[in-house]
Amino acid sequence: MTSFEHWLYQLSHLFFIPVMFLILLALVYSFICLGSLLTETWQRKRNKYQSVLQAHYRRNGGAPDDLELWIMKRLEWLRITSRNTPMLGLIATMIPMGPALLALTRQNTQAVGENMVVAFSAVIIALIGSSLTYLVLTIRRRWLLEELRQIEKVQEAQT
Repeated sequence: MTSFEHWLYQLSHLFFIPVMFLILLALVYSFICLGSLLTETWQRKRNKYQSVLQAHYRRNGGAPDDLELWIMKRLEWLRITSRNTPMLGLIATMIPMGPALLALTRQNTQAVGENMVVAFSAVIIALIGSSLTYLVLTIRRRWLLEELRQIEKVQEAQT
């Protein structure tokens, strides 16, 4: 390797720990969000759910466009996590692939296996986190838009 290629290789390895940390953070966040969704589902089935959108509307008022913007802000981290975590998984997969390929050229199958386990474990964890946040995002978006529509109907009836 030239010094430039070696420098790039070292630079990419600097990102491995932060990327793995972000993947684990996304996984924890996805489980928290899933728990919150399950709690809300349970409350909705027992008619004990207090709408956060209705509460926001009662406190601040606002036009439907303002409420839609509030919904987008509320769902922003779910959307960011569901879209970016697979990319982080790809990064965490590619970084160990370099050492695995070098080990393959040296016929060191143990090192190949160790690097591949890390690579595939990272992408699996990332995809689980992303899938869970996408599930929560989809359901929450529908619920909030249904609540928004109810508010719009009340506003239309008053005019």
